[in-house]
Amino acid sequence: MGDRAKEWLLAAGAGAAVGALSAAAVMNLRSRSKRREGYVRELLESNGVAARAGNAQSSRHLGAVGTSDLLSDEVVSEQLTRNIQFFGMDSQKKVTESYVVVIGLGGVGSHAASMLLRSGVGRLLLVDFDQVSLSSLNRHAVATRDDVGTPKALCLKKHFSMIYPECQIDARVQLYDPSVEAEILSGQPDFVLDCIDNIDTKVALLAACVRRGLKVLSAMGAGARADPTRIRVADLRESSNDPLSRSVRYRLKKEHAIEGGIPVVFSLEKPKAKLLPFQASKEEETPSDYQIVPGFRVRIIPVLGTIPAIFGQVMASYVITQLAGLDFQTEPVVNLDLDHYRILHQRLIEHEELMYGTAEQVLVDAEEVMYIVKELWRGRSARDQNQKETGRKMWRSVNELMLVRWDKSKPAGASNLILLKFSEADAHESTTLNHIKEEEPEFYSMVSRVLKRAEVEFGL
Repeated sequence: MGDRAKEWLLAAGAGAAVGALSAAAVMNLRSRSKRREGYVRELLESNGVAARAGNAQSSRHLGAVGTSDLLSDEVVSEQLTRNIQFFGMDSQKKVTESYVVVIGLGGVGSHAASMLLRSGVGRLLLVDFDQVSLSSLNRHAVATRDDVGTPKALCLKKHFSMIYPECQIDARVQLYDPSVEAEILSGQPDFVLDCIDNIDTKVALLAACVRRGLKVLSAMGAGARADPTRIRVADLRESSNDPLSRSVRYRLKKEHAIEGGIPVVFSLEKPKAKLLPFQASKEEETPSDYQIVPGFRVRIIPVLGTIPAIFGQVMASYVITQLAGLDFQTEPVVNLDLDHYRILHQRLIEHEELMYGTAEQVLVDAEEVMYIVKELWRGRSARDQNQKETGRKMWRSVNELMLVRWDKSKPAGASNLILLKFSEADAHESTTLNHIKEEEPEFYSMVSRVLKRAEVEFGL
C-alpha cells in the first residue's frame, strides 16, 4: 500500500473515531435533556399542573391560583427565583399582586408587556385595536408569521399563556378613546403604560390618568432612531429632540392645563429619517382611504426594530422597580458640560474665601461638583425642583447658581452642599437651620433626604 493510501486510511479512521465520539456526545446530551424534561414534567405534575401543550384553559390558568398565593407555588417561585433574589420575597410579592394596564401593543407595548409578564406581574389588561402585520415582525416581542392578521391583544394573550399561565390576562381588541375611559381605567390599576402612537388618544389617556390620580408611564417617539445610549426616563417637561413629546406637551397644557408630572421614556437622539411619502395605488385615492381608524396616520415611520424593543424594556424595568418599592434615581437630563461644573467649583471657592477667609474646607473637586449639581440637584436650585428649564435655558440658569454650605458649622463636602440662586444663597447665609426647620419643614426634610443620599453614596 502506498504512503498516500495509508494517509487516507488513517484520516478515515480518525474521522470515524471523531464521529463516534460526536455521536456519543449527542446521545449523552439528548439523554440529559430527556432527564431534565422528565424532571420538569414530574415537578409540574406534582404541583397539579397537567401538560398544557399550549392549552390556555388549564385549571390553574387565569386566576385559579390567586395573585396573593402565586409565590407559594413551587413552579412559580422557581420561575421567578432570579427576581426574588434581586428584590427579596416581600417586594416580589408586591409585583405578583399588582395590576397593570398596557395600552398599545406594537413594538414598544409588546416588549413592555412581555417583560412585565416574565417579571411576575399577577394581572394584566392588554388593549389594542390593531392586528399583527408582516412588517411589524421586525419589532414585535412574540408574534410569528402564523400570527399575521391576528389581533395584537389576542396574539399576546396566546403566547403569554405559554410563558406564565398563572397571570390573569384580559385582552381587549379595542381602541382607547374617552368613551371607554371608565371601562379601561377602572379597577384601580397600580400602573398604566401608554404605548400609543396616535397623539389624540395619547393625550386623552394621559389626561384621564392624571385626573384619576393613576400612575402612568408614557412612551414617546421610538421610530427613526438608532442610538440606544440616548434613551432616557424623565418628566415630560424635560424631554427634548422629540416632536411627539413637543406636541403632547402643547396639547396637554392647552386642553387640560397639565404642564408636567408625567414620566416618559424618550430619546435625546434627533430622528434619523422622516415619514415616508404617501403612495396611492390609484390616482383618485387619498390618505383617508387607507385609515383603519379615522384620524390615525397612514404614512409610515421608518423603524429600526431594536429601539422600540429597548423602549419597552425600559418601561417594564421602571414599572417593576416602582411596584417592588425599589428606590432608584433616574439619570437627570442636565445639558451642561465640564466647563460649567468648573465654573461652579471656582464660584464655591471664591464664596468660601469671602465668607470664611479661606477655601481650606472645600472638600470637593470639579468632578464631585458634577455629581452634586447633576445627580443631587438635577441642575436646578434646591428651591426650584419643578424641572421646567431644559436645554439652553438650563445653560443660562447656571449663571445664576452657586453652591453653598447647608450647615455652616460643617465643611463644604458632598453631603453638605446645596445649589441655590445668588439671591437665595444670600438669604440662606443670613438664616439658621433651626429657623428653616421651624418655618419650612418640608424644604428642610427634602434637603436632608437628598444630602443623606450623598452621604450614603460617598460612604461618608
